[in-house]
Amino acid sequence: MQFTLIVFGGMLLQSVVVDRYSATAAFDPVQLTKMANILLSERALNDSPTCTLMSGFVRAAMGEAGEEVQLYVYDLTGGMAKTLGQSLLQKNIEGIWHTAIIVFGKEYFFGSNGISVCDPGTTALGNPLRTHSLGKTCLPEDVFQEYLRGLEQDTFSADKYNLLRHNCNNFSNEISQFLCGNCIPSYILDLPNEILNTPFGQQLAPILELFSNSIGIHPGVRRSASDFESLNNDIDSARKQSALLEEKRNKLNEKLEKRDKRKKKKKNKNKNLSDQFCTESEPSSSRYGDNRKRMSENGTNGVNAENEVLRPAAVIDDNDAEDLARKELELKRKERDPPIVFQDTINVQNELERLVGLIDGRINPDDMQYVAELDQYMLENEGSWALGEGFLSFVGRLLNDSQLVSEVRETILNILAAAALKDDIILVLHQDRREHILMNYANGFDKLPLLEQLALTLFMCNLFENSSTSEWLLYISEWQLGSGSVSNIRVTTKVAVNSLLSEDKVLQDRGTALVHNLACKEVFDDVVVELAMAVLQYFNSKPNEEHSFRCMKSLARFCQISRQDVPQLVQMIGPPPSAFKGISNRIDEQITEIQNYLR
Repeated sequence: MQFTLIVFGGMLLQSVVVDRYSATAAFDPVQLTKMANILLSERALNDSPTCTLMSGFVRAAMGEAGEEVQLYVYDLTGGMAKTLGQSLLQKNIEGIWHTAIIVFGKEYFFGSNGISVCDPGTTALGNPLRTHSLGKTCLPEDVFQEYLRGLEQDTFSADKYNLLRHNCNNFSNEISQFLCGNCIPSYILDLPNEILNTPFGQQLAPILELFSNSIGIHPGVRRSASDFESLNNDIDSARKQSALLEEKRNKLNEKLEKRDKRKKKKKNKNKNLSDQFCTESEPSSSRYGDNRKRMSENGTNGVNAENEVLRPAAVIDDNDAEDLARKELELKRKERDPPIVFQDTINVQNELERLVGLIDGRINPDDMQYVAELDQYMLENEGSWALGEGFLSFVGRLLNDSQLVSEVRETILNILAAAALKDDIILVLHQDRREHILMNYANGFDKLPLLEQLALTLFMCNLFENSSTSEWLLYISEWQLGSGSVSNIRVTTKVAVNSLLSEDKVLQDRGTALVHNLACKEVFDDVVVELAMAVLQYFNSKPNEEHSFRCMKSLARFCQISRQDVPQLVQMIGPPPSAFKGISNRIDEQITEIQNYLR
């Protein structure tokens, strides 16, 4: 069974695939999540392309008094209410209602972003299931507009939205009474209480409340686009700088390691102090020369060559010392929580030969130069400079050309998965910041053939080998893809969740690796909640010890990051971590860690 939770009011609940196992709760979590998804869906209507928030709405001309007022009624279940009512609530219900007021030629409704206006019947719900005539208003349109702006600042501001107690139907009732003195039909207003007064509804309510309050700011509050763009640009700039510093730290570490090896080797050969002095002077001179070259390349000022030779302490400047400290911290973290990568899975030479056989004569002959560049980079160990500026566009053509067989995409992804283990691949990934070739392809993960999914997850897992490439996977800058917005972290999370909850055992293995690797990084609360939900669903499939450990360790980390939301999910959705006690000592340790956060 499969269904999708979408992004509602800032709450990321993408593409959660649910298996056939039930949790230990009174109701199947699949049923709980399905009903939560339906009820949450009205919160996204403000984002319909045709809708405008009241704060940005300007009427071209005022209507006349005596306008008819109508109520549009939509069924959020799309006609599934009768079936769901019997199976979940043990009672007949006609629908789960979203309503809007139609007056002065526009449709008005209230959602998690505030009051919105659009042309009638143009929201994502399409045409209404039914309409009710509420009467006629004697108020002129300018009075109505002023009234709406007052509501927008107070009673129906975005931060006052509540899915259960203060929603679109309460807004429609308020507007109806103001315009023509009539209430909307009682069957609409009474439905939430009817649902929540059932045993199922009582379990559903805390989940809806959790989703409504799980983000630091209220889910309905929408920051301005300029604020988000500024924030995202700052973060991406910082991460790019971090990647450059990482590269610099690696080069410096290599030089220091070589110096130490030379020093130790010569110390073993020369036992007396005089010989030690002679042997140590040469690497020192070499080191000074290396650092002068490095400082010149980086444009470092303020230290002259004489002082550098005379003062060994000046060899490593303050910035490099700080870089080394960060490098040591990263190495310690990596030793404590090593990423799960797949080093020897791909035979690069075989894959390159396979790629040539698949595409030779089927693509533009000029594109074959990029295969030669790949050979240089992967087999001859040339740097990433060997890959020309058009390399990513070449990859994009292979990934998106429907005339090529699926094996082409699988093969190029396998080669990229091997390349992901190289520390300079980040320079190639940074060239994809405008076109988003790789992430746009990965965003369609759930629709890809299995072999392409396996190759793509291998690529993403191996990107965690180096901190700079793993940071690339976590970028939050958004871009438009179709009718929605995506980002690197959203795509990475989508791939991790779908892999984890796949029916294929190898893909599950890659999914546990991705979730584990994400848990060892600094990720935001909304990502943590989504991953935690997927882990809890995955536990129902009775995974083996290795996979159970990866996921239990991840869940413990998620509890640490989101100390309120994730423990609540663990308690409400289950299964309880204690059900896995006794499998192994290392799993028991993680269970103890999780239980410290459970109330």
